[in-house]
Amino acid sequence: MSSTYVYGIASADHPALPDGMEGIGEPPRKVRLVEAGALTAIVSDAPEDLRPKRRDLLAHQNVLAEAGGGGAVLPMRFGSLAPDDEAVSTVLAERAEHYLERLRALDGKVEYNVKAQHDEEAVLHRVMAENAEVRTLTEANRQAGGGSHAEKLRLGEMVVAAVQAREAQDAVALRQLLEPAAEAVSAAPESTGWLANLSFLVDRKSAEHFLAAVETARREHAHLELKVNGPLPPYSFVEPGPSAPVGTE
Repeated sequence: MSSTYVYGIASADHPALPDGMEGIGEPPRKVRLVEAGALTAIVSDAPEDLRPKRRDLLAHQNVLAEAGGGGAVLPMRFGSLAPDDEAVSTVLAERAEHYLERLRALDGKVEYNVKAQHDEEAVLHRVMAENAEVRTLTEANRQAGGGSHAEKLRLGEMVVAAVQAREAQDAVALRQLLEPAAEAVSAAPESTGWLANLSFLVDRKSAEHFLAAVETARREHAHLELKVNGPLPPYSFVEPGPSAPVGTE
């Protein structure tokens, strides 16, 4: 017997999904509803070899987009599984108060993810301009024909430390610039390659205001490269902290 794949959670009075709607899998599994009290879960059977393939990722997003067109839906992240429909009903019943509160809080809201990294050349110019000690040692090494191995090593260590300090400052500054244009913010765990990885909860009607704040950040911090993804279902705000799948096996 296959597991139950969970796309999202809605209120029991949410408009019905289109007839014959299909979700993940090859062939695609039929999407159905599992109801429990005031809530309903949007589910399908789960393929045995579930992997984050492009086709299935798009199918997951499509189901959420269709369901979201009829009202608030709490989106589950790709790969959210429960042992069976009964397990889904049990979780809905046990966490009904929480899910109903989240549905009210996220109604009409979308998520924008903003990642930031340094433009390497631009940040080195900025570090040189801001750090007199780095400038002095750089000039001394230049006049000495490049400097000794120890001096080069010391300069390299100073530059790395200055860039890391700049990363921490820029992460704080970016959040402070964008947070007033959003209703909530969730920071992803630190990952290599990004000095900031932030998800913002934004009212769909004021998304232009948020995107204008992003453009302001781009102008004021030209040494940053910003990658913006959205509008997305508010994955990062299903739970008070990072969202968790329902009844994950």
